[in-house]
Amino acid sequence: MTERPSFPQKLGLFALFLNMNETRYPLTVKIMKLNHYPCVLFLIILSCALIAACDSDNLTDPEQMDVLDKGLSGGETTVFDATSHAFSTPAPNLSADGLAKHLAGDVEFEAVFVTVPAEVNPGLGPVYNNISCINCHARDGRGRAPTSGEKLTSMLFRVSLPNPEGNNTQGPVPVPGFGTQLNNRAIFGVPPEGTVTIDYTEGELTTSDGVKVYLRTPSYRIEGAYQPLPDDVELSPRVAPVVFGLGLLEAIPEATILALADEADQDGDGISGKANFVWDVQENRQNLGRFGWKANQPTLLQQVASAYHDDIGITTSLLPRENSAGQPQHDGRRDDPELSDEILDVVTFYVQTLAVPARRDLDDPMVQRGEQLFDSARCSSCHIPTLRTGTLSDVPAVSNQTIHPYTDLLLHDMGPGLADDRPDFLASGSEWRTPPLWGIGLLKVVNGHTNLLHDGRARGLLEAILWHGGEADQSREAVQQMSASDRDALIAFLESL
Repeated sequence: MTERPSFPQKLGLFALFLNMNETRYPLTVKIMKLNHYPCVLFLIILSCALIAACDSDNLTDPEQMDVLDKGLSGGETTVFDATSHAFSTPAPNLSADGLAKHLAGDVEFEAVFVTVPAEVNPGLGPVYNNISCINCHARDGRGRAPTSGEKLTSMLFRVSLPNPEGNNTQGPVPVPGFGTQLNNRAIFGVPPEGTVTIDYTEGELTTSDGVKVYLRTPSYRIEGAYQPLPDDVELSPRVAPVVFGLGLLEAIPEATILALADEADQDGDGISGKANFVWDVQENRQNLGRFGWKANQPTLLQQVASAYHDDIGITTSLLPRENSAGQPQHDGRRDDPELSDEILDVVTFYVQTLAVPARRDLDDPMVQRGEQLFDSARCSSCHIPTLRTGTLSDVPAVSNQTIHPYTDLLLHDMGPGLADDRPDFLASGSEWRTPPLWGIGLLKVVNGHTNLLHDGRARGLLEAILWHGGEADQSREAVQQMSASDRDALIAFLESL
């Protein structure tokens, strides 16, 4: 067996790949040079510095080794990039073939779809939310709720009906004429399903030391529906999440995730994370859910296929029926795959192999103090700092890595304040999957905002923390009781992730 290249050797191969293939793949290489090449050159230089450092006695110090390990949020997939490209860099430990596949997926992730007939990327709609993957996940990062006067761009709304039997194990009940997602856009000659207006009510919370924090509560109204909606429709907002590091999360063994669950709270600590089991279209059975705000997707392949289907109106072999099935605009349309299996595969591989940005400021005493406070407030009970991946078939780059995602991928009851009252398989209307925290400190740099939570209501980290309820009541209270300097340290720690 050929020995795998080392981390810095892979970076050198990456740069070599760009130079050797510029004639053969001009578009791909041009995109890479524009978007990633400066970051890669920086990584090569940094890797050389790390190699030199390894020859010194500094890294033989256990404390120094511990700091280095904490900084490698994505294990060998980590990149040292704190720029606007931080979420968009290929994993540096990809093989040459893996890198080529990733780059092909990158091009398709940015592809814009149009209506038929067209020679390139046909099949848009007839109803949809956006025209490309990158339009929702700008720079592979996080979306936000629209401001006053803006249209929905990187936020969508799920819809469903209450299950009359109270059994949600088969998933949400579709709304006749709408399905399970409200499509606010449509092709020419077809009415969109409707849109949503968002209003906010400001509330005030005072910390124990007298600091006032303003929390905004959103309310939603469906307007312009092409046909009447039932009065009991369930409406749930979803902001587009970041897409880096997903392959690492997919590679975490199921047994590891289930071992973290404590649905009956047998240890009495008030934390009762539970797994969601959802329908796996490919395997035709229920499987562990990992992805989505309520962990309602079992694999990245199905997550990607569902995004094409629900968000863009593009069918695949996995989901061959149009998202407008059962609606007047579906009449006369064929249900057949509009996206090839090859493109579905490379886009899935792309999101599986995006690098994770390294942590920053690990030697800052304020950050170190914040990490201690994070643990003492029991935030780490759900946001598990360190996990180990297993083997993910055909994706060796994310296999067998020690990572620091700060998630358990489990559902937790977050209380009535954050409840959407819309069940999703085993997730109740107040349960949400613990979102990973890696990269959260770079959100402003990459996406130009700090809107957090599933609906973007929180305008910063402190607001997001103070919205926590349910199982997180004690943690929120601990933060509320902190001194201003301790809260600042906690935020500094989170911003280092």
